[in-house]
Amino acid sequence: MRIALLLLFPFALAAQLPPTAALVRGILVERDTQATSGEFSIRADGNQVLRYRFDPKTYVEREQRISEIARLLPGDRVEVVSDEGPGSTLRYARTVHVIETPPPQRPLSQGRVRAYRTPADRLAPISTLSFAGVVSRLNSDRVVLHTREAGDQTILLRQDTRYLQDGTMVEPADLKPNMRVFVRAGRNLYNEVEAYQVIWGTILMPR
Repeated sequence: MRIALLLLFPFALAAQLPPTAALVRGILVERDTQATSGEFSIRADGNQVLRYRFDPKTYVEREQRISEIARLLPGDRVEVVSDEGPGSTLRYARTVHVIETPPPQRPLSQGRVRAYRTPADRLAPISTLSFAGVVSRLNSDRVVLHTREAGDQTILLRQDTRYLQDGTMVEPADLKPNMRVFVRAGRNLYNEVEAYQVIWGTILMPR
């Protein structure tokens, strides 16, 4: 039995190692309370529990409003954008976005008529892509990002795209060429990549 436990130990240890993915979704398990800096953990797909560091510059958003880690509740489904820095085994959480689950729809009776909704109305923007790179070209409706992995990537800018500098919401005009940024994005109905959040500033510097 002791030998079997020793054989299983490396696998258990490997499961606790932080992932290299910059964007991870999961269920909030626990968080430090009554603190502006600390740690929280989520249960990602595959039941892997991952821990992150946070501080006052960590941007938290719920229902398109700025929030804070202390307001998150165990069981919340969240999307974490993070990076790794020297001197810590835990990844640093840049942004935490609470993914709201729509309430189940009640079945309609024969006397009720369902209002017609377009596919765009039914789809809420949920980021499935992330990019990091330098802004090479920019105009009012798109940005071209030069990435190390995929070269130049054109990303559409939405009217509701959020822009964060040093963890603070800023105006679209504050985004300039040659800036190093991180983009949370997804694809629209036409399979085009569009930005939901553009982040830059000291929050992207090694910690």
